[in-house]
Amino acid sequence: MKTDRPLIGFGEVRHTRLRPRHHAFVYPTCFLMLPMRSLPEAAEALAINRRGALSFYDTDHGDGRTPAQGGALAWLDELLQAEGIDDATGQVWLHCYPRMWGHTFKPVSFWYCHRPDGSLRSIVVEVNNTFGERHCYLLDTPRYGAEMQADKVFHVSPFCAVRGDYRFRFLRTHSAGQERTVVRIDHGDEDGPLLQTSVSGVLEPVTPLTLRRALWGYPAMTLAIVARIHWHALRLWFKRVGFHRKPAPPAAPVSR
Repeated sequence: MKTDRPLIGFGEVRHTRLRPRHHAFVYPTCFLMLPMRSLPEAAEALAINRRGALSFYDTDHGDGRTPAQGGALAWLDELLQAEGIDDATGQVWLHCYPRMWGHTFKPVSFWYCHRPDGSLRSIVVEVNNTFGERHCYLLDTPRYGAEMQADKVFHVSPFCAVRGDYRFRFLRTHSAGQERTVVRIDHGDEDGPLLQTSVSGVLEPVTPLTLRRALWGYPAMTLAIVARIHWHALRLWFKRVGFHRKPAPPAAPVSR
């Protein structure tokens, strides 16, 4: 990132199931990209750990630490240290959904952890399911544009068994004065590719104007995310896609 100002992304979410029945959707979305090591000083228009039409709360991430306990950043630093990563002390950018009108659900968030020289050291993919469970996939020494792999160990959807692997790809592009981010996550198993998903958008500074644009364009985004999850689950059920009961969550909160 060229600036340590909080950013907001405007783009879309794509999801395609390849088998046993084809099922696809595309929805417009917005998301935050926050410089966590300088957030308290940098955030002017965005409500941080306080009520607001569009806000960010530390307690929505990690193990729910309050700002007085160091917040989500303290949780992340401890996670990295426990995994033997002690050089990710540069800026940390968090790609996440905001709270809107006090409501929040974050299916996935991405922590981009940098070295002091600005190079990317690791990415933590923080996943939440609708059962209130959370798991993190740690991607060590990633590179933008390169494919990274992690075994699937955490239940997300009853229409996908907990097996196979994820393949991640992260992109950053700068063109005509615009910064664009793309995250692609594909899931496959022993029978081949199963799901293709992505979230992408153009990043802009958080200002009163861009916050109003988000609120007017996506006034009920959090509730819409939850509603769409259940709506597409119903459609998959009608298509007779196999149903898998939720297994116990993995014993370890982090896998790599």
